[in-house]
This record gives sequence, structure tokens and C-alpha cells, in this order.
Amino acid sequence: MRCLFVTILILLSINTHVSPTAANLAVKRPPVQVPLPRAAYLSSAFYDESCPNLESIIHQKMSAWLKTDRTLAASIIRLHFHDCAVRGCDASVLLNHPGSERAAEASKTLRGFALIDEIKAEVERQCPKTVSCADILTAAARDATIMAGGPFWEVPFGRRDGRISLAREAASVPQGHENITQLLRTFEELGLTFVDMVVLSGSHTIGRCSCHSIKQRLYNFTGTGMADPSMNAIYVNWLKKRCRSDASYVNLDFWTPQKFDTTFYRNLEKKMGLLSTDQLLHSDMRTSGVASLMGSQPQLFDTQFAASMVKLGNANVLIGKEGEIRTKCTAVNSY
Repeated sequence: MRCLFVTILILLSINTHVSPTAANLAVKRPPVQVPLPRAAYLSSAFYDESCPNLESIIHQKMSAWLKTDRTLAASIIRLHFHDCAVRGCDASVLLNHPGSERAAEASKTLRGFALIDEIKAEVERQCPKTVSCADILTAAARDATIMAGGPFWEVPFGRRDGRISLAREAASVPQGHENITQLLRTFEELGLTFVDMVVLSGSHTIGRCSCHSIKQRLYNFTGTGMADPSMNAIYVNWLKKRCRSDASYVNLDFWTPQKFDTTFYRNLEKKMGLLSTDQLLHSDMRTSGVASLMGSQPQLFDTQFAASMVKLGNANVLIGKEGEIRTKCTAVNSY
């Protein structure tokens, strides 16, 4: 029995003993460095000292322009999305030169450039060479949402402006005829989920679409020579009367086109989604649950829309010494 007890003590001593050398090596081992996401370098307080009036300038300019043209709210939100969908939120869509994103076929109906230029000019007057065009566009999209009746959120700042803008890359931005799988892939590349996709599509509660963009759905869906069967027949007839010209426009939300609300989602339940990509949100099993939930929970929609817009604005941003701070949003700096 005594021999057994001694044996157990020896085994315990062997199993728990750590040599001084091994212990020292464990202490000296460098900690694992986990890189921070780019969004971690952005902050709502980024310009508190360098340009304290920034948000006030943006708000005043946005308010003045929208009093004259309420449709600009949707245009600025769309402009922001087009920017972030190509190379991330780096204001590349604002560059105006031959072969730029702005010159692409996919960008023909984008609006709001003059408003952003005016905001930038005033910001440069008060805070020269300090605020990026990317930050201005992101904050303008937030203010556009608020002025249309949507939610508020804090915009984290600190983005830098890109120097590259290529027309061919603008073709990657969804145009309203993609399937859900293609849309999901686009949003995943931006670091966004299927929930973000459905919620951000809710911005179509305001805004318009050209009749040219929906012509195929009305007259020759998938080469059948007929209207898209997923559309409400009465709605199709109304659209045909409204769209006698390709240059005409129709509202994305039939019932409350100037109010930021959840009617957009309820329209989908009635087969009144103007774009096929919108209607698919309700018919595809991967997204239908979220679409129905957003339609029935306005407060949840507002909360989630704000969160998803922050995520969109953080997509693939340039930080630190990357890119530049443009003095004019239309061109890279020459110095």
C-alpha cells in the first residue's frame, strides 16, 4: 500500500511539473495580433476639432436643396449606394472624367452631384483640405433619409477619397433585373447580410424609376411577349398607361412615394413591386420572411435601416494615409 501511495505522488509530480525554461518561453511568447476592421478607425467625433461645423453645413445645404426638390432625397441615398458598391465608400462615383464610373451607362440616371459639390465647396471654405468627399456623401445620405421621414443615426467619419474610378466597374451595381443569388453575392462582397439587403432595399419606399428600366417587365418578360406574371394585372395596366414614353418616370412606391415608411414591403405582398429585384424579395424563400417582418414592424424597420446604413457606409473604406482628401469631389488632387 505504501508503495502504491509513493507511486501516485511521483506521477502527480511528473504531470504537474513545468520546467523553468518552458515557463520562461511561455511568458516571452508574443501575443497574437488580431487586425482591427477598417470601420474601427472611423468615429463620429473624427472632425470635432478639425471641422466642428461639418454636420451643420451638410444639414443646411441638404435642407435648402430638398425644399426646392424633394426627389433629391432618394437620389442622394442612391448615389451613396452606387459609390459604396464600387471599390467601397471612397467617393469614386463623384470623379468626373472620361471613362469614370460617373460616365458609365449604369450611372446615367444618377443625380445629386451638384448638391454634393456645393456642400464640398462650403466645407472647403470653412475647413480646407480636411473633410473627404466620401464622408460628405455618407452624411448627406443620412440627412436625406431623415428629411424624407426616416430614422437618424450617428455617422462615423474618417474615410479617405479614392483616386481610381472606372466605368466598366459601375456595371457591377445592381440595375433592378438581377436574381436573388446575384444580389446576395453583391451585398456579401460589401460585408452585408441578406437582412441588410432586404432592409436597404426598403429605401425604395421613396424615389422614382425610368419607364425604360421596366419596359421589358411590361411587354416582353423573358422573351415571352407578355408582362411579368408576378405583377398585379391592374398595376401592369396602370403602368402601361403611365409609361407611354421610355423617358417617363414612375414612383417605386405606388401609394406613399414621398414618405419614408414600410408601405414598400406591403406593396410586394400585393405583387406591386416595380422592379423585379424588389418583387423577388417577397417571393424568394431566403428573403420573404424578412420582407414580411419589415412590412409589419415599422419601428423595427427604422432601427434596422439605420444599422444597415452604417454597415454600408463602412464598406471597404480607405483609412489613414490611403487615398487622399480631395479639394474638389470631381477630380483627384493635382498637387
